[in-house]
Amino acid sequence: MHEPKGILISIGGDVDKGTPSEPNFQSPSSLSFFEDGILKRILSEMKGFESYVEVITTASEIPLEVGQNYVEAFDRLGCKNVGLIHVRNRVDAANPEFLERIKKADGVMFTGGDQMRLSMCFGGTEFLDILKERYENEPFVIAGTSAGAMAMSNTMICGGSSEEALLKGKVKITTGLGFMKNVIIDSHFVKRGRFGRLAQAVTGNPGCIGIGLGEDTGVLVRNGNEMEAIGSGLVLIFDGHSIRHSNIADIEDGSPISVEHLIVHVLAKGNHYNVVQRRFFAEKKHLAA
Repeated sequence: MHEPKGILISIGGDVDKGTPSEPNFQSPSSLSFFEDGILKRILSEMKGFESYVEVITTASEIPLEVGQNYVEAFDRLGCKNVGLIHVRNRVDAANPEFLERIKKADGVMFTGGDQMRLSMCFGGTEFLDILKERYENEPFVIAGTSAGAMAMSNTMICGGSSEEALLKGKVKITTGLGFMKNVIIDSHFVKRGRFGRLAQAVTGNPGCIGIGLGEDTGVLVRNGNEMEAIGSGLVLIFDGHSIRHSNIADIEDGSPISVEHLIVHVLAKGNHYNVVQRRFFAEKKHLAA
């Protein structure tokens, strides 16, 4: 089986963008993961402070503001070579300048917002083909936070409230960007109480591994399936391969779902999980055991 040479970094939202850790400083966004946080890890997986990063703001409703926040964040970390790609539609996605820029970058960062904007703008485009080709064949880094993380999988959650998540039909699924197969990624998992949402998504698609990303927390994926938990919070893994009973195929929309033997793992920073083997590893040294 071919293993991608690139790295995926999916972040659950509220990522610290490199805010200086000053005495008595309190971030207005309650961010707490500072200089040794996720953005610094992203750079370390590229070429360090010399990395050429393109920030893709497509998912955001305020792309100029969000993009500038990332430019300033990477600048505070010492990375000066950061570009902004403001793709708002499929015509923008075909812009030859943008295509050339992603061919030269060491990695890209998808911001948060609405994941449907990402699938709508990039699905079936040369832009997405270039990213996939580079991820498969080069040490290329693709990172994304919130919507940018959720869109990385082939099967993507595109809607569903936490309150009604365990009622059939209340969780909407569509096709994502497809960098990673056989997983479903959900973000803002802890603060927004999305346990039920991901549980229904996996119950209806038991061949997929569910990945619930807490805020300022993520997974770094090597070789297409070896995940490492990074950041300051928790990652929940839902494995539906061993489900013994589920009523989801037999009930009407709006009815409560029942499921037996949905396996859940909880990962903290430094824990690992192999998607193909469906195994948890407390430390990297045991990952291939």
